[in-house]
Amino acid sequence: MPPPLCSPRLLLLFFVLLLLLLCPEVWSYEAPEDKQDVFATRACPAFLTFTNAAYLAGVTLELPCYCKPQQVQSVVWFFRKHLGGSKETRALTDHHGNKLLDPSHIPHSSTLRSRFSIRLFSLLIFRAGPDDSGIYICGSDHKDFFYGYDLDIQEAHAISFTPRLTPETMSKKRNERKGRGSAQPLYRIFTSFRPWSVCDRCGVPGEQVRVGLCYIHSHFLHVRYRRANQTVASCGSGAVPTTFGQLKKSRVGAKLEVRSCHVTCPTQAPPSSKILALMAFLGYNSDSLPVKVPVKVPVFYLNHRADRVLTLGCPGARPNMAVAWDRESKPIYRSEHSAGRNLSATPPRILIDTGHHLVFKPAKTQDSGVYYCWLQGQPAAEIRLLVYAHLGRGQSVTSHPDFPAALKTVLRSYAVMTAVFCLLVFGRAAVRHLRDTGETHVD
Repeated sequence: MPPPLCSPRLLLLFFVLLLLLLCPEVWSYEAPEDKQDVFATRACPAFLTFTNAAYLAGVTLELPCYCKPQQVQSVVWFFRKHLGGSKETRALTDHHGNKLLDPSHIPHSSTLRSRFSIRLFSLLIFRAGPDDSGIYICGSDHKDFFYGYDLDIQEAHAISFTPRLTPETMSKKRNERKGRGSAQPLYRIFTSFRPWSVCDRCGVPGEQVRVGLCYIHSHFLHVRYRRANQTVASCGSGAVPTTFGQLKKSRVGAKLEVRSCHVTCPTQAPPSSKILALMAFLGYNSDSLPVKVPVKVPVFYLNHRADRVLTLGCPGARPNMAVAWDRESKPIYRSEHSAGRNLSATPPRILIDTGHHLVFKPAKTQDSGVYYCWLQGQPAAEIRLLVYAHLGRGQSVTSHPDFPAALKTVLRSYAVMTAVFCLLVFGRAAVRHLRDTGETHVD
């Protein structure tokens, strides 16, 4: 039996033929070429060198594995201290990603899952500290080494809040530097400041930050640890000879400077004159233009146990980005929530560390709420935080701070229910008594 003329298959075939006839560019479509493997174009060095990388403590950093043989499908990251020998090189992770280090020295975490991670052959270190400084090598489970890093994590012991520099102040500082002695010692220590970040907020007063790291200039640096500039390395680098042993004890740590700023938020571009003329012809004015819809940010939900340290990180943040935090519509400024501004004062319970994380030491139930983070002056994420109380071993119900209020509420409710029950009982008895008295009088 032949298929009907209006069958779905015939209709689909008709529309496909019509599409091919109306769209000639479909005939010339070519499949995209496969992207070339980046590891196939970059060969690993025959002599393993270590790229010097310096960061401020508290940041979340990424160490890419820039080269590996094509036949290697997974990598293993190795670590050793700067002064350690080759025999002390140990694996951070195996080819399955299992962590092999002892996590006892890691603060606020019982596992390494929140500290080390491998993503696309790159090693991610969350909230790196000075103890993480050392040699990191990307290799295989057969201990074939491909690429290495000389990582130097420097800690900022104080945060300075400085006003904006005027041109007169900057020229004065240049003259002071030029007037210094011209002696050439074995090494020279200096602080290298990165440019000021963009304002971390828009529309409301914000802050700008810049990081200054300690570096050394010398012609006696180890050749295996050198940077692009072969006479400069970070102060904690393995390139510093052991004869400069007093350097690490006498050097000034990293610096973090903060200053206030205020910028306006970017607005929507005004409509062109042609659109305005068309709207006027149709009888509309410029006030009837659609209002720009606010940018929607991803929402994250987080539950955390009370009386424990909590660290919030802004998704997508990198060490060189400007990060800001708000609770509801109230900004959280570093000038009010920093631990390094005054060493004699007690650090605040809620602070922003040098890695731009919002840290609660510890978290309380009243910290529950909605928090917003900004990246490069734009809203980036919304975090809905719930801090709950937990009763574990060694804790009793009466030790909870809300126990008196809860007990008072329960007793008050019980008293009200008892009073209502008594009123109902007495009312019922009174009704029966009146009914029996009425029947007696009738008789």
